[in-house]
Amino acid sequence: MNQNTNKTVLILGANSDVAKQCIKQYLEKGFAVIAASRNTVSLEEFIHFNHLDRSKVSVLSFDAADFDSHQKFYSDLSTKPHIVVYAAGFLVDNQNALEDFKGAKQMMEVNYMGGVSILSIIAMDKSNKNLERIIGLSSLSGVRGRKSNFVYGSTKAAFTQFLAGLRQELASRNIIVNALVIGYIRTKINEGLELNESLIMEPDYVARFIVNAGNSFTIVPNFKWKIIYFILKMLPESLAAKLP
Repeated sequence: MNQNTNKTVLILGANSDVAKQCIKQYLEKGFAVIAASRNTVSLEEFIHFNHLDRSKVSVLSFDAADFDSHQKFYSDLSTKPHIVVYAAGFLVDNQNALEDFKGAKQMMEVNYMGGVSILSIIAMDKSNKNLERIIGLSSLSGVRGRKSNFVYGSTKAAFTQFLAGLRQELASRNIIVNALVIGYIRTKINEGLELNESLIMEPDYVARFIVNAGNSFTIVPNFKWKIIYFILKMLPESLAAKLP
């Protein structure tokens, strides 16, 4: 019997390309999966197309930016999760975000505020003895402010810091918190962007790091991105200011 047969994963923002691969990989490891997203139709099509076991995966409606709905969403879960993955994300061009606050606000709501809202509700439910791990998907864009994407990057930086503090808050309950600090992925969110092809990761590759997350707080998939991560962390401000 698979050791994870009786364990449940809640994936929030489950319609992203990486999250969909997580659904498949968690099922392969024996978990039951609750896939939650605004676009439940797309999730149902994905499950049907991939012939996934409907007895092990359920689809729920979840809107990261509808904060008032989060408590009811969590309270209504028939099974409280052992693992929670926050994969919701939104991106608009930096110039558009600067010129039209609506786009910036939506990034803040989905990438940061929604995560703080729902993950706080989940983390503070001490009656859920199942909870073992919370995983948040962050970004290399949040490591240093750069001219090309600092509005989006600021939302990811804030989310990473929230996860870091949440990890400390939950340590006494032996609940692990991980931050996936991710570079370029071949996903819907990056379509149309001019990216270095040699640095682009596939969604299933990134999903493996999520599904097999260990004890480290910061997880950076791919050795090239690990190098970039450490360079960004250590780069003097005078050089960082020259980055695109």
